[in-house]
Amino acid sequence: MKGAGERLFLAVALNDDVRHAIAAHLDGSLEGRRLPGRRVPPENWHITLRFLGPMNAVARDRVLAYLDEHLAVEPFSVVFSGLGGFPRESKASVLWLGAGGEVSQLATAATVCEEAAVAVGLEPEGRPFHPHLTLARVRPPADVRPLVDLVEPARVKLAVDAVTLYRSVLGSGPARYEVIDRIEL
Repeated sequence: MKGAGERLFLAVALNDDVRHAIAAHLDGSLEGRRLPGRRVPPENWHITLRFLGPMNAVARDRVLAYLDEHLAVEPFSVVFSGLGGFPRESKASVLWLGAGGEVSQLATAATVCEEAAVAVGLEPEGRPFHPHLTLARVRPPADVRPLVDLVEPARVKLAVDAVTLYRSVLGSGPARYEVIDRIEL
């Protein structure tokens, strides 16, 4: 399946109100500083549940059918918290905003997305699910601890009522993410 088809991922989408509230919180908290690295445009913000990669239409439809049948999660809320960095804050290549709240339901949704990916032949994800919103990719890695200490938790609430299948469109400039389908909770 690799190398064929569209580059896809499953995620929790953010609405415009949440995007604006997070952006305003960051602008107000950074005291004129800029986020390090290549910033992810707010219109691309989401919580990734499972990256699928290149996938043909048959496999995509099998993932969607699996989710339709097995995604038995009631709507829930996520509350965005503070900043952090992967793999560690002292040498981060990714700056992120944490997601808390009803994380057990978010983790359940991620588990079902993982099961759907494995059911169509993808390799299991090698790392545990860590709910977050990627804000910037930092190359070379940098110490983001001063920013982490500076920015208070966002405390912006997001009502989650669906899992969204996105297509990643690459080209000049940042990737664009197009909605392919939504699986209602």
